[in-house]
Amino acid sequence: MSFSLAPLLLHSDQVPLTARHALRAAYEAPVEERTLHLESAARILHHELDLNCLDARELVGLTVEGNCGAPREL
Repeated sequence: MSFSLAPLLLHSDQVPLTARHALRAAYEAPVEERTLHLESAARILHHELDLNCLDARELVGLTVEGNCGAPREL
């Protein structure tokens, strides 16, 4: 089981609104779509807050494998 700070990020004013929307969408989405929304939130955190990509992915509960580039298709 991975540890995620995503529930805390949902309520932080220091987190960009677009990232909070992506996190909320992840929790409301079917399981098979959840990762796409979490990846979106990580990308936003990486680009808008200048966080390291691996750190942003870890914050939202994703594995560090992956990148913060262009979104992948469903």
